[in-house]
Amino acid sequence: MKNIIASFFLLIACFLPAVWRLVYQGLGEPIGLLSDLGCGLGILLLSLFSPHWVRIPVLILWVLAQAAARELILTMQRLPNWQDLQYLADPEFIANSTSGFNLSSPYLIGVFILSTLLACCFPTRRPGRQWLLRGSAVCVALLLAHTVVNSRFDKQSVIARYNPMHWFAVDSLTSALQRQSLPDAASLPTGLNELELDAPSLLAKKGRAKNVLIVILEGIPGMYHPEIGKTMNMASTDIEMHRLAAATSEAMLIPDFTAHSHQTIRGLYSILCGDFSKLSWDTPKAFELQSNPARAQDCLPSLMSQFGWSTHFLQAAGLGFMGKDRIMPRMGFQQVHGTEWFTEPNPYPFEWGVVDKVFFQGAAKYIAQLRAKKHPWMLTLLTVGTHQPYAVPDDVASHFGSRKDATVDLLDQAVAEFIEQLRRDGVLKDTLVIITSDESHGSPLADWVSSWGLGMVLAPEQKRLPRIKEGGFGLVDITASVLDYLQVKMPPTLIGRSFFRVYDTPREMVSYTTSKRRWHTVDNRRYECADDGRCRVGTAPSLLGPPPAEFVADRDGGPRLAGIARVLDQKLLTDETTKTLQFANGERRKLPEKITNEWGDNLVGAQYLDFPAKSKVQVAIRYTALKAPPAGIQLKLLVKEWEYTQHDIPIPVFPVVHKGEEGEVEFEFANPKARQYFSFHLLGEGKNAEIRMDEFNVTIDQEEG
Repeated sequence: MKNIIASFFLLIACFLPAVWRLVYQGLGEPIGLLSDLGCGLGILLLSLFSPHWVRIPVLILWVLAQAAARELILTMQRLPNWQDLQYLADPEFIANSTSGFNLSSPYLIGVFILSTLLACCFPTRRPGRQWLLRGSAVCVALLLAHTVVNSRFDKQSVIARYNPMHWFAVDSLTSALQRQSLPDAASLPTGLNELELDAPSLLAKKGRAKNVLIVILEGIPGMYHPEIGKTMNMASTDIEMHRLAAATSEAMLIPDFTAHSHQTIRGLYSILCGDFSKLSWDTPKAFELQSNPARAQDCLPSLMSQFGWSTHFLQAAGLGFMGKDRIMPRMGFQQVHGTEWFTEPNPYPFEWGVVDKVFFQGAAKYIAQLRAKKHPWMLTLLTVGTHQPYAVPDDVASHFGSRKDATVDLLDQAVAEFIEQLRRDGVLKDTLVIITSDESHGSPLADWVSSWGLGMVLAPEQKRLPRIKEGGFGLVDITASVLDYLQVKMPPTLIGRSFFRVYDTPREMVSYTTSKRRWHTVDNRRYECADDGRCRVGTAPSLLGPPPAEFVADRDGGPRLAGIARVLDQKLLTDETTKTLQFANGERRKLPEKITNEWGDNLVGAQYLDFPAKSKVQVAIRYTALKAPPAGIQLKLLVKEWEYTQHDIPIPVFPVVHKGEEGEVEFEFANPKARQYFSFHLLGEGKNAEIRMDEFNVTIDQEEG
């Protein structure tokens, strides 16, 4: 009897993804069904014919992968890939994202977990060897059939064609092969490499606004604005931001507006530096600015400060994650603030930071302080409430289809009230306001929605601006548009078109979302290439929108697009074999009385670094004790690759320093093989202790050839 019970629950655990797809999609995703069945059968065979102690981790890994993928699908409309493993090394990200266990599909995941636990608890009788051979043959046949017919269904999204574990394996293998055989660099089309400002202007002269406000809404696609969605011929969705639409009834809307990639730090780079974010998951360009200070000086905040504006960055989350405490100053922001700036508590718990209502109330106060100084300013705001697990109380969420929908509604209220407050205070009379998003969390309606950002403009010259701005634009164009509006000189490193000019030619545009690279050409040709190598091409007016009716398989466009991506991704890399990353410049750091967390108590933001093979790394650390207990302060340094402490690197002992004394440590280590997602953890403790981080430099010396 126990054998029957265990076998029953084991079957549920292995084939629940296939059953779920069949129930909700019917036979509309046959290729995905093959993937689910093949993977499920493989896990079943591995569980049945392995020792019981092997079955347990296999099933736990299976259920965790399926549950995590389900959450990622519902939040970002994509499947996990091997690069997502970096987040497992970040306790802050894991803790904040899973806090409260507010799952998007609690019943499905509950059944999954329960069946897996029961299957692990009861032993099963191992079938005869002939069943292993037959089952293996069927499993191989299913996965081979998937490979053979995959090309017939590659118009469908990756989600529709793959089980998460199958995709993870394919993506990992494809990425490894691509690293071994890099595509040839391709010459960039003009529209992907230069400013395009030779079109007629909508403005008779320099814009009247003396201030600039950029409002970035976490993950919001353009489809949530009812008029934008209608213009792009999208059906009404379950959630729309009607209050924001009403509060900005005079705004210029940009329906065809591309978000170039996933990840906030990548979106911020495109917005603020006038360049495309990487069309891959490689190290974000924002981090590469540290070794390319000349390019950092051409980012919008730096340019604005050079032209006399005070520049400010205010976000609802803490600054430590993704290193924004060092990246934003590098881009040129003179003042950078996160959760530490806000004094009003959240009305309900939210792990990532300040909820949207409190954030925008604080932002209004921040703007009032700026206006009181009678000096031109630029302020960039970034929300976080619509980040998983979503800033919404349970009683409010119960009235919506999902927690995400409920949070978008709360954001709609908060940002609309904020805009109305700005109008009452007279801010809109002398401020250029751009409302956009860092990325798009997509929609089940279509995978291209993950490349659809939000574009809205409020300006004192609103009567001269059209309600609907025709043509294709994207995050990359915001820097050029602001500078064009102010009519200041632009450096040649910038890319893009201006919202304030009229273009009569199609737009070159690129994006990389939902595991697909997309490219739209000046000839109105649209290319889409998934990470599994499947490419299609057709005639379309935009990168966004439903795929063309004739969207045919294409073997030639893939290498061309891969070459373009390679050139765009490597634009910030210099020919120098030595580069230095700086992670300290005189910042004051208070030490905890006792070290409790190697991540939370880290004194530097030197995280997620990549060191190439055959390179040498030199580390130079210098600090001053500002306050110290009688016994003094003795720091220590840990180094981690992924989340694992590395013991093969000799690190010297730090000196004991007392108040007013300086400590200095230098060491180096070699990298025979490449190191990825490498982090330095500088730790110290002492009651009422405080240090000044004078220097923390990491110099990477790459051998030529």
